Parts: sequence; C-alpha cells; structure tokens
Amino acid sequence: MTVIEVVRGDITLQDTDAIVTAANESLLGGGGVDGAIHRAAGPELSRAGGAVGPCDPGDAKATPAFDLDPPVRHVIHTVGPVWEGGGHGEAEVLASCYRRSLALAAELGARSVAFPAIATGVYGFPVREAARIAVAALRDGDRRIELIRLVAFDEETYDALAAAQGS
Repeated sequence: MTVIEVVRGDITLQDTDAIVTAANESLLGGGGVDGAIHRAAGPELSRAGGAVGPCDPGDAKATPAFDLDPPVRHVIHTVGPVWEGGGHGEAEVLASCYRRSLALAAELGARSVAFPAIATGVYGFPVREAARIAVAALRDGDRRIELIRLVAFDEETYDALAAAQGS
C-alpha cells in the first residue's frame, strides 16, 4: 500500500530513496527548489543533468544523488508547465510530471520518494490547483512506491497540499 504524507521542510533533507526536483529543460540547475537541490548535491549533479538532458515538460529523467545524504540515491528531474492561464494543457503536463517521476522512481527500485510542489514557484502555477493535481496523479500512480512525501517549503503550500491530500 502506498502512503502519501505531507510535510513542511527542506526537500534536500528528506530521508527517502529519491527526491524530485522541479527542473528547467536543460537539467543544468536553476533557482528555487532546483537550485537548492543542486547546491546540496554538488556540481556533479549539473554535469549529470546535462548528460541526460534536455527534458521535455511533463517528462522526467534521473541522475545519481551525488552529495545528498543517504539514503537518497537518485534525483529525478521533471519539467513542469509554465502557467499561461490554464487553457494551454498546463494541468495535463503537471499531472504527467508526477506520474512520470513516480514511475521512474519505481523503475530505479526506489521505495520512497519526496516531491516538491512542482511549477508553483517561478513557473506560476496556482498552488491550490497544483496541489489538487499532484495528489490526484500520485494516488493513481505506480503502486511499487511505499512512501510518497509531498514536501512544502512554506505554510501556504503545506496547507494546500494537506487539504488536497485530505479530500
């Protein structure tokens, strides 16, 4: 049985087999959560991302976790949609980010994975709608994963994820 939990904290400190980063298409590192993960993992993450990139929105690619503390073994890079008002397939692309990342984690043998709130930062996806999409996609996702942890950096995101998870 898959457990989905919502926590508030730093995704780089999660005790999971894999963590997901909200990447840009180059996979070379960026700002926000992606920048934090790249800083914590060290410069090898950017080189590895460049070797497997680019990555299309809605897809996911994996690299080793490098300097992230064990048990994290994998970083899964996924590219969220840029919010353009909701009429350009953004919801479908966002759901695909979660489904593809979860499937890739399972293919890698991960039993636990931590997700940020993909596309809710600089890409501008509304937090409450993104939380609803994330939880729905993960509930329907790969059952080989035992623990899915949704990690919120701030209180607004935590509240939105907790409300979506409880519905």
